[in-house]
Amino acid sequence: MTHSPRLSTGVRKALGLSALVVSVALAATGCSGQEPSSDDARHPAGSVLRVPQDFRTVQQAVDVAREGETVLVGPGVYKESVHVTTPRLILRGTDRDKVVFDGGVRLANGITVTGAGSVVENLTVHGYLANGVLFTGVTDEKLQQRGAGGSAYDPLDTTRFPAVRGFRATRVTAYDNGLYGIYAFDARNGVIEESYASGHADSGIYVGQCKPCSTVVRGNTVERNAVGIELTNASDHLSILGNRVARNRVGITVNSNDLEALAPQRGAVIAGNVVVDNNAADTPEQADGGFGIGIGIGGGTDNRVQRNLVRGNRAAGVIVTDPAGHPASGNRVEDNRVTGNGTDLVLASADPANCFTGNRPGTQSPDRLETRAGCATRRGKALPDGRTTPVQAPPGIPFSQVPAPPAQPSLPDPTAPGRPATGLPGAVDPNAYPLPKDANAVPRAH
Repeated sequence: MTHSPRLSTGVRKALGLSALVVSVALAATGCSGQEPSSDDARHPAGSVLRVPQDFRTVQQAVDVAREGETVLVGPGVYKESVHVTTPRLILRGTDRDKVVFDGGVRLANGITVTGAGSVVENLTVHGYLANGVLFTGVTDEKLQQRGAGGSAYDPLDTTRFPAVRGFRATRVTAYDNGLYGIYAFDARNGVIEESYASGHADSGIYVGQCKPCSTVVRGNTVERNAVGIELTNASDHLSILGNRVARNRVGITVNSNDLEALAPQRGAVIAGNVVVDNNAADTPEQADGGFGIGIGIGGGTDNRVQRNLVRGNRAAGVIVTDPAGHPASGNRVEDNRVTGNGTDLVLASADPANCFTGNRPGTQSPDRLETRAGCATRRGKALPDGRTTPVQAPPGIPFSQVPAPPAQPSLPDPTAPGRPATGLPGAVDPNAYPLPKDANAVPRAH
């Protein structure tokens, strides 16, 4: 179940490009599409900088903006890569569907944020070779262009690149980007909410390499990606709440691996989500070939999977596995509705501390899993490895060929004062998210 953020063979195939072409394309982008601020650019009156009224490009406005100010972008197609380094800056579109950042399947990243406490909201980003929106403490642009996690390098030096603190993505539409839609890597104290991600050759939403993460992913819709939501080496105070994860190849993955720093992963809560029908063939190919899986924990520890509706995933509903070097341990899978999957519950971990209870499953592997590995049962020895229902993954399609999503809700008042991403994620109550009843709706908290 582990899943690398590198440009693996599967991802390159999904891109429809050879490894050489991808490397050349990423290297060639550099800061392509960006234009430096003109020497005589002046800050307009007030704390809102408008594009295109005050500045011709978004990057020019971002470069002039001061801490805590808002760059308000009007309708149009912006063929640029934007770097936000100023702290507490709000980058906002006036109309979520009509403010479009377009990479033309040529530029590396859409919007890269390294300024602490900054916000991206109410806009669309698509067609970038790496990421739609990237929040990161990685300030080396060469690593950013390779997805922040990068490729062909050792795990990130967290001393050299400390995590950016404070970030928020609200009502962002990210689609058809080469790696991730909304990507928080080496970032903490954040919120990703009410956003939409589809057509990504890796995952729609990714949270990676943070400890503690202190991050909430809530109220999003992720569909038609290789993976819907991915957590890799992301630990402590991390909550995935009330999202709709449907028609991906794999729904939600929780991983530990040694390709990034801060392994093993631990301490996430996945609650109140709809995770259904993750068997879509018209999606980019998943890097490790996974298909038909709802929620997978690969080497994660001390996670809670609670009150999720997990249905219609052809291989497995919920599976816990041990990748090489990272045994899964202390994971609790409880009070979910896991039905109509190939195999509803699968335990393929030798650690007796993983437990399953109250899940209303139909099929379990190994047999009588909830009895033999119940959360109130003390097990003295490991169970035999459970198995998923065999499913052949169909060929994928290039990320750029996934159809554009339908219109998405905008902010009710895009002219309202901006709120920097400080003091996040605020109070978080997973218990406010009940077991969803409607598989076709984004779940809501009580």
